[in-house]
Amino acid sequence: MSAIVIHDYDARWPGEFELVAASLRAALGDLALAVDHIGSTSVPNLAAKDVIDVQVTVAALSDAVRDALVAAGFAHRADITGDHVPAPPAPPADWAKLYFQQLPGERRAHIHVRVAGAANQRYALLFRDYLRAHPAAARAYATLKRELASRFRDDADAYYDVKDPACDRIWEAAKEWDERGRR
Repeated sequence: MSAIVIHDYDARWPGEFELVAASLRAALGDLALAVDHIGSTSVPNLAAKDVIDVQVTVAALSDAVRDALVAAGFAHRADITGDHVPAPPAPPADWAKLYFQQLPGERRAHIHVRVAGAANQRYALLFRDYLRAHPAAARAYATLKRELASRFRDDADAYYDVKDPACDRIWEAAKEWDERGRR
């Protein structure tokens, strides 16, 4: 894995997402229920790794979805079959996914294919929306990521071992915010 580097927000990220999303929509057609920009590059003014995170929402994790993306040239990572599960533990099926990376020679992207209504599909969108609506939380999250990247630049496992529980706390706040009608 390459070194973890956190970059200042880049106003080109939304447009770069649109290019990746167009390729995904062309490859999947009706199999894609939605294609969303997620992760830190989807939050205005948030520092991030220079990787476009994309969530493709599907009705089911199927061979047809996998085969369509592989046929289009996306790199399937069969070794990644699910997401980090926040505490308290949830059914593993709620955190299952297919995972792909960008087309060869194209803009670096991580493509997370998740089932509509699954916990991990909701997590990605709600996490993004919460940080968009709470700039102070986004700034604190950016500070944490920068500090972790400086400490664990070449140790992704250690970086995520600390970052994931912090994300879980943001997730809890995001769920409460959502339950209050996003007020």
